[in-house]
Amino acid sequence: MKILKFGGKSLANGEGIHKVVDIIEDKVNNGELITVVLSARGKSTDQLEEILNKAVKNESYQEQLQAFKQYQINDYGSFKVDEEFETLDKLFEGVSLLGDYSKRIKDQVLSQGEVISAKLLTHILKEKGIKANFTDSRELIKTDGKFGEAQPLDKLSKANVIKHFKKYNGSTVNIVTGFIASNTNNETTTLGRNGSNYTAALLANYLDAEELQNFTHVSGIYTANPDLVSDAKKIEKLSFTEANELAYFGANILHAKTIIPLIEKNIPLRILNTFDGHNDGTLITAENSNKGIKSLSVLENVSLINLEGRGLLGKVGVDARIFKALAYKDISVSIISQGSSERGIGLVVTSEKAIEAKKVLEQEFEVDFHKQDVNRITIINEVSVISIIGQDLSTFHKPYNSLIKNQVTPLLFNNTVTGKNVSLVVYKSQLHKALNVIHGEIFGVAKKINIAVFGHGLVGGTLIDQILKSADDIEKRKKIDLNIFAVANSKKVLFNKNGVDTNWKTDLKVGNSYGIEDVIKFADEHHLENLIAVDNTASKEFTENYSILIENGFDLVSSNKVANTLSFDFYKELRRKLEEFQKQYLYETNVGAGLPLIDTIKLLHLSGENITRIKGVFSGSLSYLFNTFSKEQRLFSKVLQEAIDKGFTEPDPREDLCGNDVGRKLLILARELDLSNEFVDVNIHNLIPDGLREGEADSFLGRLKELDPVYQKIKEEQKPDHVLRYIGDLHGDLFEEKGILDVKLVSVPESSALGQVKGSDSIFEIYTESYGDQPIVIQGAGAGAAVTARGVFGDILRLTEKR
Repeated sequence: MKILKFGGKSLANGEGIHKVVDIIEDKVNNGELITVVLSARGKSTDQLEEILNKAVKNESYQEQLQAFKQYQINDYGSFKVDEEFETLDKLFEGVSLLGDYSKRIKDQVLSQGEVISAKLLTHILKEKGIKANFTDSRELIKTDGKFGEAQPLDKLSKANVIKHFKKYNGSTVNIVTGFIASNTNNETTTLGRNGSNYTAALLANYLDAEELQNFTHVSGIYTANPDLVSDAKKIEKLSFTEANELAYFGANILHAKTIIPLIEKNIPLRILNTFDGHNDGTLITAENSNKGIKSLSVLENVSLINLEGRGLLGKVGVDARIFKALAYKDISVSIISQGSSERGIGLVVTSEKAIEAKKVLEQEFEVDFHKQDVNRITIINEVSVISIIGQDLSTFHKPYNSLIKNQVTPLLFNNTVTGKNVSLVVYKSQLHKALNVIHGEIFGVAKKINIAVFGHGLVGGTLIDQILKSADDIEKRKKIDLNIFAVANSKKVLFNKNGVDTNWKTDLKVGNSYGIEDVIKFADEHHLENLIAVDNTASKEFTENYSILIENGFDLVSSNKVANTLSFDFYKELRRKLEEFQKQYLYETNVGAGLPLIDTIKLLHLSGENITRIKGVFSGSLSYLFNTFSKEQRLFSKVLQEAIDKGFTEPDPREDLCGNDVGRKLLILARELDLSNEFVDVNIHNLIPDGLREGEADSFLGRLKELDPVYQKIKEEQKPDHVLRYIGDLHGDLFEEKGILDVKLVSVPESSALGQVKGSDSIFEIYTESYGDQPIVIQGAGAGAAVTARGVFGDILRLTEKR
C-alpha cells in the first residue's frame, strides 16, 4: 500500500482539487492500493483561526464565516456538510458570548477544515464511481490530553488503524482526515504544526506502507524556498537524517515528527507536485547521499531573546536554569548561543511565546538582577532564522563574508555539535536578500551582481552595450551574472529587476523621473544583492550621492574624476565612509582610461615601495595633438582642427587645452600616495593664449590660426631631435605632506620613452627607490569611449572577484 497525502494548496477550488481527483483515479485504474490523507482545503485553517479571533473580541465575523462556508460547497451540487457548519456556528457563538476560548475549543474549531475536506473528496470520488470511504482519524489516532500539540498513543492508535483497514481494504480508498485525533475521552485534539503530514507518516508506519507520497504545490525539496530564491535547485535525493535536519530547522514541506515514524520502518518518502505529474520529485530514504551543503531552511514567526549580564562570567549552570524555567511553562527553545564568557546569551522562541518567555526569565533571574549579575533581558521581534544544512564551519566564512559585504549582519549564529549545520538569526526585513546572498555563494550558481548605471553618454552607453554583449559568456566562464537593473541620466531612470536588454535606449525615453532614493528603494524592495553603482557622468552634483549609496550597500565604480579632485576633506570623508561600511570604490579610468595605472600605484604604495616621482602624458587628446604637430610639417591650427574633427577633443577644445583635466588626473595620483594636495596646488601651464580664453566656443574655433605663431616658435626653438609633449609631473619630497604638481609643455629627446609615444597613446613613468633611474613604464591607448568603457567594465569585474 502507498499513502498519499495532499496539502491545502493542492485541494483548493479550481485546478487543484481536480488534479487530486485525477491522480487518485489514475492510481485506482492502475490497480494500486492507496490510502489518502488530506489537509484542510486552501487556507481554511487560517480562515477558521481568524474568525475565532474575531469572535473572542466580539467583532463581527458572520460575513467571513459565510464566505468560508460558500467556498467549501461551491460548485459541488448535492454536497452537504450541515453538521460541520452547525458545529462551527455554535462554537463561534459561544466564544463570542464568553469572550474567551480554550485550546480544547480551538482544536474543535480547526478540526472542521479537515473533516469538510475529506467528506468533499469522498463525495466527488463516489460520483465518479470510485469506492471511497470517509475516514475520521479521530476514531483511529488516540492521543494524550494535550490540546493543540497532542502526542499519539502508539499502541492504541496502531490497533485502531489495523482494525479499521481490515474492514475497509481491497479496492476501497480510505480518505482520511489529517491533523486531527482524539484523546481517550473522545475529545478532539490536533497534532500541531504540519499535523496532516504526521498523520500520514503514522498510518504509513502502522500499515507498513510501501511508500509515503506527499503531494504539494512544489516539485520536491529545493536548495532554498523557490518563492524567495529564484535560483533554487531541486534536490533529487536526501537521507532521512538530512531530511530530519531540514525539518527541524524549518523546511515548510517537512516536519521533524513526520520523519520519525518513517525511519522506524524504513519507509521511503517522496515529495511530489500535484500540478506536475511528469516530475519525480525528491526521494527521501535511509540511504546516505553525497556529503555537502544540502539546503537553506527558514524559521519565521520567531523572536530573539537576549539575556545580558557581566556577573554571569564564570557562573556554571546558566543554560540549565534557562531551559528549566522555560520548560516549566512549556516554552521550546529552537536555538541558543552564547559567548565563552557567558556575558551574553541569545535564544530563539516562537513569537507568540516571546513575552511570556521574557517574564519567566525575569522571575528566574530576579535575584541576579538585584545583585546586578544580570543587567537586562530584551526581546527582538521581526527576526528569522536561516539554517545552512550541511555547512561545515571551515568554509562558513564565505557566506558570512558575503552577508557582511551586503550589509546583512547576523544578530546571532549557532552551529550543531557536529559542526555540519549553521544557523543565523537575521532581521526579517533582510531575510530575502540574505537567502539570495548565501545561496549564490554556496551552491555554485552564478553570483548575481546588480548594477545601476548613471550616465549613458559615449562611455556609459558603450559600457552598457559591452556588458549586455559579454554577460552570457561571463556567466558561463566565471559564474557571474551581471544584471543592469537601472539605467539613469540626469532626468529619467529605467528600472528592470531582471535586467535591461538591448532596447534600453528606447525604453529609457519613457522612463520615470527620479531621485537617488528611488534607486535605493527599488533595490531594497526587490531584495537585490551585490549592488554596484557606476558613475559615468562628469557631474560634481552626482558625487554628492556617493555617501548615501555607500550607506545603502552599494560599491562604487566611476569614470568621473570629480570626486577624487574635490577638497581633501571630502576625499578623506569619502574614504572614511567606505571603510565604515566596508565598501569598495574603483576608478581606474580616472587616469589613463583603461590602462592599469592606479592599480599599479596602489599596489606599489601598499607594499611599502617608495615612489619618488610620477610623470607622463596624461591626455590622449593632447598626446595626439603634439605627437602629430612635432612629427609633421603642418600648422598647429590644422592639426588641432583635425583632432577636433576626429572627436579626440571636447566640442570646445579649450577644455583640453587649458590643462585642468591633466591637473585633475595628476592630483588623483598624488592623493593615492597619501599626499594632501588640493587642486589649487597644481601648477598648470594653460596652452591657450590670454586673448583666446574668454568668449563662446564658436568664436574660439574661428580664431585657431592665432595659435600658429605661438607654437611654431616653441617648436623651432627646440634642441635637435626633440619633440613637444604636454605632461603631468609629480615630484619633490613625496614623504612630506604635499608634493609638487606641475602640468606643462616640455621638449624631450625623440629617443626617450616620452618622445616615442605615438598617436593618441598615453604614457606614465613611475620612479621608485628600488628601481632607481629606470622607471616602470605603462603605455597604451589613453582616450576613447570604447577603451574607457572597457576600463570601467574591468573595475566592475574586479569588484565581483572581491565579493
